[in-house]
Amino acid sequence: EMPGRDRTLRLQHGNRIEALCVLGTHIHADVYGAAPVGAVSFSVKHTEGVSVEVLCRGQAEVESLPSSGTRRPLAKGTVLRFSMSQASTEVNDNKVTVSFYAEEGKPIDQAGVFLTGIGISLDVDADQDGVVEKNSPNKASWTWGPEGHGAILLVSCDKESSLTPSSDRDNERVFNKEDLLDMSPMVLRTEGPQRLPRGYEIILYISVHDADKVGVFHVQNPFFGQRYVHVLGRRKLYYTVHYTGGTAELDFFVEGLCFPDDTFSGLVSIHLSLLETLSEGIPHTPVFTDTVVFRVAPWIMTPNTLAPISVFVCSMKDNYLFTKEIQNLVNKAGCKLKVCFGYINRGDRWMQDDIEFGYTHAPNKSFPVVLDSPREKGLEQLPVKELLGPDFGYVNKEPLFEAITSLDSFGNLEVSPPVTVAGKEYPLGRILIGSSFPTSAGRRMTRMVRDFLYAQQVQAPVELYSDWLAVGYINEFITFVPTSDKKRFRMLMASPAACYKLFREKQKEGQGEATIAASFGMGFAFSGYSGTDTKRLTINKVLSNDILAQQNQHVQRCIDWNRDILKKELGLMEEDIIDLPTLFKLDKQGKAVPYFPNTVTMIVLAKDLGIPKPFGPVLGGECCLEQQIRCLLEPLGLCCHFLEDVSSYHGSLGEVHCGTNVQRRPFAFKWWHITP
Repeated sequence: EMPGRDRTLRLQHGNRIEALCVLGTHIHADVYGAAPVGAVSFSVKHTEGVSVEVLCRGQAEVESLPSSGTRRPLAKGTVLRFSMSQASTEVNDNKVTVSFYAEEGKPIDQAGVFLTGIGISLDVDADQDGVVEKNSPNKASWTWGPEGHGAILLVSCDKESSLTPSSDRDNERVFNKEDLLDMSPMVLRTEGPQRLPRGYEIILYISVHDADKVGVFHVQNPFFGQRYVHVLGRRKLYYTVHYTGGTAELDFFVEGLCFPDDTFSGLVSIHLSLLETLSEGIPHTPVFTDTVVFRVAPWIMTPNTLAPISVFVCSMKDNYLFTKEIQNLVNKAGCKLKVCFGYINRGDRWMQDDIEFGYTHAPNKSFPVVLDSPREKGLEQLPVKELLGPDFGYVNKEPLFEAITSLDSFGNLEVSPPVTVAGKEYPLGRILIGSSFPTSAGRRMTRMVRDFLYAQQVQAPVELYSDWLAVGYINEFITFVPTSDKKRFRMLMASPAACYKLFREKQKEGQGEATIAASFGMGFAFSGYSGTDTKRLTINKVLSNDILAQQNQHVQRCIDWNRDILKKELGLMEEDIIDLPTLFKLDKQGKAVPYFPNTVTMIVLAKDLGIPKPFGPVLGGECCLEQQIRCLLEPLGLCCHFLEDVSSYHGSLGEVHCGTNVQRRPFAFKWWHITP
């Protein structure tokens, strides 16, 4: 018995009234209130299609009445309860008659009800198996977790039209079958006579609040082939359903129009009502309502530990060699390379900054979705023009008022592999956002992007402090690599302390005069150190530079602050973290820039790592930084490929990771099994 499905009918003595009875609901009729003056008892007769029960005041138990009535005393609070379990084949084919009697059993009057039984149910896939079930008791609510339930909606952001806020979404567009695969099915099942009794109609409706979040299409089947008509959504709050009679199923398809954000929880309701009107000119009133709830599937980020599908890189005149190196790496890793040429990025080579690959997922379908950053540096044509195939979604979070700072680029957005923190599982990992120090009025990721990320709910964000860097990206001091042991991953961190330790060891071994590699591309790193001959920079010179040492102590403290946050928020132990030797220096504003190419900003393609070649001191024919990094990573089953990307990227403060972007396989884990 479903709550809110009972209604009251007023009997009138001396009259026969007509009513629709929806299967699975009850109609209550007050016998005492309808009795004529002088009546002391009553009896009930009814056809077999109706079951009638008596409820007396003060009596909890319900008594079923046989179809031909015996007289019963009439007491205040006596109520009849009608229900029907089978649909009528004709209007008014069932009836209930109540007879009233005076003392001595003398009949006074009768009250009658003609009943038409109708089955009506709005159905969705509430058990999340990809199939619409019949009248699920859980269809009107949504709960998280492996035992949870509720229908799921995809945002159809993989079509050009859903990017345009103009009215073409409201056109009755005719779709192909592929479009419907992205939508969630909804079925209206009806059962009853060939036509509804006069004065009744069935409508589907949504609230004004949900109108810009959802679109509903109806499959109409005229003899010349199927048409998909837009029936609910923007500017269409209700739709009158054509009742066909007999046993019928009407197919609808539902699409989400926007991802959850700070003003939208992700839940959308669609209602169906059976309305009646007493006569011409009198408004309709509902006699039955059914509701289904959908949750819009969130946008989900993919960590480095997921298998790569495609690598995107920007091709410029001066990075031909870099592109070739990436091609070799991609071939080894067995994924695809997509090169984005100059015309589309107009001299902007920071691929990572501009877009973040993710995906969205429902029981019936999943597809990749690109989140476009609010940067305006030239690449912004890229996602729409190049990536949006028939199954590539696109979301753009334009900040309305806030100034766009460097921290809004997505180099400042990463996601950890799956972790368990103090017993709480994050099976899809946690988003990491670079932010300014809590006390400073520094740069902060635009609120709109932050709110959007928090609103997705399934990868609870962790805010890190990255404002100490000149560019301010967390990918300059942290990355994750997959491993095949029990932990499944390691976190790599940039570490000046590790670099000083390594250089001191080499100095002790008598190799302090080893030169740091060719001056190739390094001019920028040492400008500002008067009297340092960049042609002959040795380990000894680096170690004797007190200013550099102090600056790197500062950087190490900034990194350690983040290390502590990450250990706590990702549940990491010290042995889960690997320190890669790195040096920084501070610019005129006191912000850190890499001293030599920063190896942490690597590209991770499963076991194959494309690492910026650090050009460190060469001892015995091998760069000691490369050797150290190999020693740290190769025992974990990882292959290190050092890429000479310095000339093309390092000169303008970015490394390999920033020049590339990777689209990865989605998680197998179903996000709706999470309990946020």
